[in-house]
Amino acid sequence: MHKTRPHSIGLTLAAVLVYAFLYVPLAIVVVYSFNDSRLNAEWVGFTLDWYRTLFANEEMLRAAGNSLIIALVSSAVSTLLGTMAGFALHRYKIRLLQVLVLTPIAIPEILVGVSLLIFFVMLNLTLGMLSVTLAHIAFSMGFVAIVVRSRLSGMDESLTEAARDCGATPWQAFRRVTLPLIMPGVVAGALMAFTLSIDDFVITFFTAGANTSTLPLQIYSMIKIAVTPEVNAVSTLLMALTLFLIVIASKLSPNAFRS
Repeated sequence: MHKTRPHSIGLTLAAVLVYAFLYVPLAIVVVYSFNDSRLNAEWVGFTLDWYRTLFANEEMLRAAGNSLIIALVSSAVSTLLGTMAGFALHRYKIRLLQVLVLTPIAIPEILVGVSLLIFFVMLNLTLGMLSVTLAHIAFSMGFVAIVVRSRLSGMDESLTEAARDCGATPWQAFRRVTLPLIMPGVVAGALMAFTLSIDDFVITFFTAGANTSTLPLQIYSMIKIAVTPEVNAVSTLLMALTLFLIVIASKLSPNAFRS
């Protein structure tokens, strides 16, 4: 009869404690977004009033609209650039190219934010929606490149070679053979870029300027006073959207980070 070894029990207990530390606070935020009290001290009763209040808040809706526009534009552009970068990383094994594409992922966000702020000031670019969008494109492109490169690594190159043998030009072979095969990875990269953009706070904080507010910045300004159920409600919705997009991306490209 197989016996459970002591170190296996300890490892399982440690894993449970770590996951509890990560996810119990998130669960508390979700539960208290339905609490019928402005105080988060104790549970009073179930209500949807905080979600109704949230959707009647014009500042919050404006910030959410800004976040949505920035996320859509930046994810579209970063998907295009990231797909080309991923294809280049797969085709040309140049170390400098890998460093240039993947460095924005490795360095801390606060350093990226400060660097982009200095760069925009040097260009005399007014901070606002445009600067935030450009910053998100620069940050998200590397993630898209990783996902696309992973998809290309699992593709059968003989299919592209067969298309070339049949008389297809390099562009025709890419458009009719390669692109359809890697499309799940491209879509997964786009969803990841969208998620990163709509959730980002640090880079947005440095590049938004005084007159532009996004959803994370609006939440930050609200919790300066207190963590109200309204903050819990918007955090719950943002969390649900993020998890939904991450699940779809992982289904489309499950091996994205195993290349």
